[in-house]
Amino acid sequence: MSHEHAHEHIEVTNTGIDNRKLGFWLFLSSETIFFASLLVGYLVYHGNHVEGLGPKDLFNINLTSVSTFVLLMSSLAMVLAVWSAQQGLRKQAMRWVLATALMGATFLGFQAFEFYEFYHHGLTISSSLFGTTFFVLTGFHGAHVAVGVIWLLSLLFYGRKGGLGQDKAAEVEVAGLYWHFVDIVWIVLFTVLYLLEFAV
Repeated sequence: MSHEHAHEHIEVTNTGIDNRKLGFWLFLSSETIFFASLLVGYLVYHGNHVEGLGPKDLFNINLTSVSTFVLLMSSLAMVLAVWSAQQGLRKQAMRWVLATALMGATFLGFQAFEFYEFYHHGLTISSSLFGTTFFVLTGFHGAHVAVGVIWLLSLLFYGRKGGLGQDKAAEVEVAGLYWHFVDIVWIVLFTVLYLLEFAV
């Protein structure tokens, strides 16, 4: 059993929580407010597009469901990556981080294809109120996923020599918090933008 924890200095707050985790929770709180504001804007103007293409004209619910499933499975892979790092399973943690990044990139590929299809049918960010609110919401979320993929790839680079073990478990866990956040945000967006649109 290695003693890699013995050489790791972790600064904690008065609550006993790692400073990195506490600071990141505060960051995620601000991001939650950001996405909530965008979603409220979408809901306020929902149904006000009196002309042009609307959601039911464009949405491919089956395709988006597949991309959503891929993103949800990436969260499971991230959980396994964190667990592996905490257990000192360095190479296994690397594999799960890579799997998470690949699934995140696959989700972005689905989103790029959807955007291309919408553009091909005449919907752009400036073509209608629906186009503006939809592309801003999903575009910002896609940007967050892209940041997450880059972050995960940087973890792989960080652990390229010795893997991701207990000495790097905190870094993997913080990346996991971010990844779960973007997944949860997408669940909300998928429900409001896609599922509710076809339920009414």
